[in-house]
Amino acid sequence: MHLKVADLERALKFYHDVLRFEITTRYGAQAVFLSAGGYHHHIGLNTWESAGGSPPPEGTTGLYHVAILYPTRELLADAVRRVLAAGIPLDGAADHGVSEAIYLRDPDGNGVELYWDRPQEEWPRTPDGGIEMYTRRLDLEALLKS
Repeated sequence: MHLKVADLERALKFYHDVLRFEITTRYGAQAVFLSAGGYHHHIGLNTWESAGGSPPPEGTTGLYHVAILYPTRELLADAVRRVLAAGIPLDGAADHGVSEAIYLRDPDGNGVELYWDRPQEEWPRTPDGGIEMYTRRLDLEALLKS
């Protein structure tokens, strides 16, 4: 994903300092590319058309949220602990049967989902074998103990 942001340093505090994506390339004070695991970039942040800008108003089209997959429940819990320690409020937390998800906003108001997938053999299924996702309350305390 490549996001237009109002303040590059503020966005970096979120994506680099809190979520711990690695900086791979920086273009002065205007753009940064970040990744997980050494890839050239998973996230681009820039202020080319948005420096000092504001989020789009409610009721307009655009990004609903970006979903960031963590490979284990423990790594998701670690990320959520950092989010809470940084004072970033959560919009929600849900158990979807196939996954556990935390919802929040980045500094520019973009929706962010942090989640991990349960092993496929644990996914809830319909009688005919289809995936039966749902939305239930996530036990956040249990997650944070992971």
